[in-house]
Amino acid sequence: MAGYSVRQCPNCNETKKFRKDCLTCGCVKSAWKGKQPAPAAVTLPPTPQQQVDLELEKLRVKKEGGNEKISILQERVLQLEKEKDALLSISKATPQIIDVVPKAGANKSESAAVLVWSDWHIEEEVRAEAVSNKNEFNLEVGDRRFANLLHGGLAWYKIESQKTTIKTIVIAALGDFITGSIHEDLAESNLLPPVEAIYKAQGMLISGIKFMLENTPSDVEIIFVGHSGNHGRMTKKQRIATEAGNSLELYMYYTIRDFFKNEKRVKFVISTGYHSFVRFFGGQYEIRFHHGHMVNYQGGVGGLTVPVNKAIAQWNKAHFVNLDVFGHFHTRFDGGNFIANGSLIGYSAYAVSIKASYEKPSQTFFLVNKEFGEKTVVAPIFVEDLK
Repeated sequence: MAGYSVRQCPNCNETKKFRKDCLTCGCVKSAWKGKQPAPAAVTLPPTPQQQVDLELEKLRVKKEGGNEKISILQERVLQLEKEKDALLSISKATPQIIDVVPKAGANKSESAAVLVWSDWHIEEEVRAEAVSNKNEFNLEVGDRRFANLLHGGLAWYKIESQKTTIKTIVIAALGDFITGSIHEDLAESNLLPPVEAIYKAQGMLISGIKFMLENTPSDVEIIFVGHSGNHGRMTKKQRIATEAGNSLELYMYYTIRDFFKNEKRVKFVISTGYHSFVRFFGGQYEIRFHHGHMVNYQGGVGGLTVPVNKAIAQWNKAHFVNLDVFGHFHTRFDGGNFIANGSLIGYSAYAVSIKASYEKPSQTFFLVNKEFGEKTVVAPIFVEDLK
């Protein structure tokens, strides 16, 4: 038997006699003062609808967290792109202003020749029936026109070299050598995808530089001015600050420069901005080169003259030049203080749609003369096959 003992109850703190095998004297009920303890709460399982709501809430929280992470990653990608463009501009930058120095004697006439190459659109197809049989363009036609361009430019050089000493040839490559995929309809009808087209354009430009090197005297220097057009970009929408960094043509120019890195007769001005500049004969005459797509021309009775002169007036406030040279409009025109270049592709369905005047495919040759400090001869290089 357990027996009894007298001891203090740990529950009521009273000294009582109670069984040795009991912890308290039996005062539990009195500790509650006659009240029974509240029953424990019963947790019911969630209903099916509550389970669905719970899972939806989890997904919402997860999605919001995912969107935040995506935003952070997008900001990081943009930052990395800016850093990449900055590094490229430092490592691959070329002078944006270059000087053409006199090379002939003091009593000899001297000029610099400028060949303007732009708006070839080599992979775009023009069907004769789409332009009233005024033009036809494809890869084969483009190759023949390119050959005609080289021979035509060399012919003008040889003709003018009989009258004046020409020791410098500027090749102004002003962009849109490919059509690219910035417009869905052109992306569907182009004869080459953008990467293959830019590779072909690169080969043509390298061949053109080599042709001029091989067919001119060894003391003739070639200055290659490279500009990105609006068609060679890798983005759907046109960029402003990062336009060049998103251009396949800029990459092409760097590759061409690397190809000729050991050729002392060739200098490069590869533009990473919208403008580049070439000064002739001690600063007597200066040309501003650009593609032309920043000129706001939407058609009109006055043609290019009015919007181009407005743009030149504003640009000259920051940096005065004697002449602007650009392409983009597929219109060959000597405006006095500007020269607009034609195109290799020629009249196209787009030209028909904007009611542009018909023009034969052509590029431009002109001279800058040292004695007069002016542009003198301005001549077309027609590139169509003779019929």
